[in-house]
This record gives sequence, structure tokens and C-alpha cells, in this order.
Amino acid sequence: MEVSGVQTYNFTVSACPPTAGSRMDSSSPVPTLPPGGSLNVAILGSTGSVGTSTIEVVAASRGRFTPFLLAAHSNVRRLVEQAHACRPRHVVVVDQAAAATLDAADLPAGTRLAVGPEALDDLVQSPEVDRVVAAIAGAAGLRSTWAAVEAGKTVALANKETLVMAGPLVMRLAARTGARILPVDSEHSAIHQALRAGTASEVERIVLTASGGPFRTWSAEQLAAATPEQALRHPTWSMGPKITIDSATMMNKALELIEARWLFGLPAERLAVLVHPQSVVHSLVEFVDGSLIAQLSPPDMKLPIQYALFYPDRVPGVARRFDHARPLALEFEPPDPVRFPAVRLGHEAAARGGTAGAVLNAANEEAVRGFLEGALAFTDIATVSERILGEHCFQADPALDDIRRLDAWARQEVVKWACV
Repeated sequence: MEVSGVQTYNFTVSACPPTAGSRMDSSSPVPTLPPGGSLNVAILGSTGSVGTSTIEVVAASRGRFTPFLLAAHSNVRRLVEQAHACRPRHVVVVDQAAAATLDAADLPAGTRLAVGPEALDDLVQSPEVDRVVAAIAGAAGLRSTWAAVEAGKTVALANKETLVMAGPLVMRLAARTGARILPVDSEHSAIHQALRAGTASEVERIVLTASGGPFRTWSAEQLAAATPEQALRHPTWSMGPKITIDSATMMNKALELIEARWLFGLPAERLAVLVHPQSVVHSLVEFVDGSLIAQLSPPDMKLPIQYALFYPDRVPGVARRFDHARPLALEFEPPDPVRFPAVRLGHEAAARGGTAGAVLNAANEEAVRGFLEGALAFTDIATVSERILGEHCFQADPALDDIRRLDAWARQEVVKWACV
């Protein structure tokens, strides 16, 4: 699809049954949820925005899902509140210092406390766990997601960094263990849904949509002076600070391009980005005949969460819906490569593969931290990420230990850069 200027499209939304040709549907089929049965869910990152929405979806599932495990890094107060509301079998606090502030007596009767990443790995791999919602933010989510895939679980993946850092390794592991990875990112969920309209051989390209963030119309001079407070005012989504800054730089779209590369098995040149400020069309698939199949819904993470949990079923839920009595205008425009160079970095990392995604992700995470703490300017985030990506010792086929080592190296390089 060639894009120039601003365009308006009319879309046909497909409700075709799943096909065997899609990479996402190529493993053994997922059975329909048993009538009257209940599946145990582990919610990793339960105190974050995706985790909180997942708890709402589970609560509204009429007993189809039971919260078995809630895990948080350090937000003990919120975790205790959730435990009393959900009555899970287990809660895990990953950070040991934070866990030391929690008395097991604060938890409801029947809920057990576990501490540390090893305990989380063990519980995620428990035979009692049926679904894992991987919503731990950033590179920290790779370890527990890997444990779930290693155990052959069905993983509702909200942690894009898992595939950005180690996409080929994770997908090979899933193929070996029979794990199923279902996307929760709204863009990748939309693609997964649209792919049900055809087979893999009929796909021309995938188009990820981007809101453009709060700075979509800002000049380069304005961007250089942008403050954290301004960058955190997203126009359409309510998210955590890190992903909100990523939306402002459009680095979130860079990471999503890399994620899509491995999740859907398409080369980087068949992945594209369109800016869509309304955040209603969550992504599109273009087929070889020129048809564009899109998924539309109000910006609400509860819908892709529910889709991943219930897949392949569709059921009524708690997500927001359109008011069909109100007019709806949809705008699309290409991203500006000068003001938002992060999109180009995502394409380059997706095309190169290997350790490029892990280094880009680590550099960006540390640069975002530096920006929020006042050590870096907004435009430094993409600048330092590009520099470190270009300078790193690239490996085409890394092991997991190589990825972890380069992740640590990239973070140290950002800190050095910020101190110069």
C-alpha cells in the first residue's frame, strides 16, 4: 500500500473462521472452553494497566476463568488490594526488598505468598496454570514469559519486549514445547484477527497503526524542549509512563515492528506503519488482491485481553463499544521520519534480527528512564538508541545469555552517554 498525504478509507471487517494457513494458527488447535468449566489464569504484572484490565475481564467472565496467580514487582499495597478482591491461590512479589514490607497475614485466607523471580518461574510452570497473561513491563518480563513458553502454556502476550529481545528463540521454543502465543498488544491482536480473513500466502503486508502520541503535530524545535509532563499526556490511551513515553517518541511502533516480524513471520519490508490519531483502527492486513482488512474498536485494552483469553471464541464482555449514532471520521498519514526517527530504527532492527532488537530495546528503556529523571532531552532518546544500536557487537544468532549480556551493556552505555 502506498501512502501519501492524508487519506480516508472505508473498511470491511471480516468475521471469517480461522484458517490453517496462518502462522498464528499453525500449531495444534485450541479447544473451545468447556461449558461450565473454569480455567486458571496467572496474571504477571497484575498491578499495571494491562494487569488491572485483565482482572476486570476475568471478573466479568462468569466463572470461565479463575485468578490462580497474581504477580507484581514491588507494588505491594496494590497487590494486597487485588488479592482481597480476587482471592487467588498465590501472589508473588518479585522484588525481595518490597516483599519484606508485606506480612503474609495481610493476605486473605487461602492465598499464599511467594517471593522472587525463581518462585514466579516455578508457579508459572505449575500444571494447574491454564493461561498466562504476560504483562510485566519491559525487559524484566522476558524471564517469566520464557518459563511459561518452556512449560508449553497458552500465553496472552502483552510484553512485546519478549519477542523484541529474543523473538527467534522464543518462537522456536514455542514450536518445540507446543506453547501458543496470542498477542494482547492492541495492534498485534488486530492483525491476528484480520489474518483470519485469509491464508498466509495471500498476505501482502501488515500495517501497524500509531496514534502519533501527544507530539504528532509538534515541530522539531518543540520536540527538543518537550518535558516529561507533556510527553505523559497521551491523547487517546491511558497507559504506564514507559509505554506512554514510547508512544510520544514512536519507539513503541519500532518495537511493535520487531515483535510483528517474529510473531507473524513476515520480513521487515512487508511491515508498514501509518499514523492514525483516532486510535480506532488498531491495525490492518493488506492481501495480494488489494483488500485491506482492519479491526476497529474504541481504545480499550480489555477487548484484546478478552480475545486472547477466550480465543478462538468470541463472547460478550466489558470493553467499550462504538456509539453507532455518532459520526466517525478516520484519518491516516505516514509518520515523519525526520521528527520521529524511531520508526526507521525499528525497521532496521527488524530487518537485521539477531541482537539488534535486544540492544535497541535496552538502550531505549534506559534512555526513557534518563528522560523521566531529567538527565536526557526528549530527542536524546532516539539519538542515543541509534548510536548504541550502531556501535554494539552484533550477533546474528545469539543465545539467551548473549542477549542478557548485551542488554546490560546497552544500559551501561546509555548511562555513560547521559553523564558526558
